[in-house]
Amino acid sequence: MSGRIEAAFAAAKAEDRAAFVPYLTAGHPDRAGFLEAVRALRPYADLIEIGLPYSDPLGDGPTIQRSSEAALAAGVRTADVLDMIRTVRAETDVPLLVMTYYNPIFCYAGGGEAGFVRDVAAAGADGLILPDLPPEEAETLIDAARAADLATTFLLAPTSTDARIAAVTAACRGFVYAVSVTGVTGARDALPADVPALVRRIQAASDLPVAVGFGVSGAATARPVADAADGVVVGSALVRTLAEGGDLAALAAEIAGACRRTPVAG
Repeated sequence: MSGRIEAAFAAAKAEDRAAFVPYLTAGHPDRAGFLEAVRALRPYADLIEIGLPYSDPLGDGPTIQRSSEAALAAGVRTADVLDMIRTVRAETDVPLLVMTYYNPIFCYAGGGEAGFVRDVAAAGADGLILPDLPPEEAETLIDAARAADLATTFLLAPTSTDARIAAVTAACRGFVYAVSVTGVTGARDALPADVPALVRRIQAASDLPVAVGFGVSGAATARPVADAADGVVVGSALVRTLAEGGDLAALAAEIAGACRRTPVAG
């Protein structure tokens, strides 16, 4: 692993805050707009998650689905995403995480799994987030990712058993992604009260940082997550703000500020 991911979480921990991990869909609203959005988020981001547009997502809610549909309709393909990653990497050392379903990897014209991880790493990414690939079926991909110095992150849910947590964390490198709700992505007004308990269960099984995503929409939802977890992932709220022409930097600043942990009284 390049070390950027580890360093980013360590820096946030040293400052007593959770790392802020914003998500954007590559090529949305268009190539130039995506790159400008990344630049707007960069001053506040500890890591940046870049979604590879995909037509048949399992975990994405309507906001991110629409952004993927728009990018695909505009002709954005994997090669274009790699080119955008190269552009971002040339401008920043912030860790870049590619969120992708398995089908684009399996069908990658540049050589399937091995070619995909080779080209993603060469473009400057640091890791893959794999929402629909069970670790038990990812052995060859994990091996290829290790060889290419890419971290692999799999997802855990509130319904994950302790045995499942042990299996998934063993396959992760970089960090573990905890899904806050039993549903799809999307901004919510509040998150389940058992998110801290889920984080503690994962932390008991692994020394890797735990980032929580799905449902965080602003400071009110980011703050309790930051008190419990090592990272806060925000996608739909940012994608929606971008699509509506809102102030992306202002929302990022608000969420990044809420990632600072609440002092404990006494």
